[in-house]
Amino acid sequence: MSDLFDEPSLARIERQIDEWLGRARANHKNILAVDRSEDDEFRWYVRMSGEEKDFTTIWFTLGQRTFRYETYVMPAPEQNAELLYETVLRRNEKLVGAHFSIGLEDAIYLRGEIGLSALNEAELDRIIGTLYSTVELAFWPLLEIGHAKAAAMRTQRNSTRTA
Repeated sequence: MSDLFDEPSLARIERQIDEWLGRARANHKNILAVDRSEDDEFRWYVRMSGEEKDFTTIWFTLGQRTFRYETYVMPAPEQNAELLYETVLRRNEKLVGAHFSIGLEDAIYLRGEIGLSALNEAELDRIIGTLYSTVELAFWPLLEIGHAKAAAMRTQRNSTRTA
């Protein structure tokens, strides 16, 4: 079992995460926003602009033992659900530190967690990069499997960008 961190330790980690995310925003031009949740939980989000998916928002949650992260990938499939779920399960095999999952209303998410003792600035940067690049690579292929109009939307989107 991982260590249970006390309040002073969590407060130190919380300050570090604030600093690390601030530096990430300053160093990565596609990070549009970094902010904190207003509720009682230790939650942050990083919102990034993308090439394939317009925006990717990663949510981070600090617990007493773990640091969790997740991003919404796409809505529940309208068609080919079995093929879509098989595809994301097969993609899970190649991922390190994250996995696709089915969330609320059968939407597709990318999630992961690490023990707090493994959390540092380099690891946080790796997590952000992994989730961002995985969404960028997987978004349109998955959307085309699960949504009939996706191919037409992609063609329209690409023609708008080049015009």
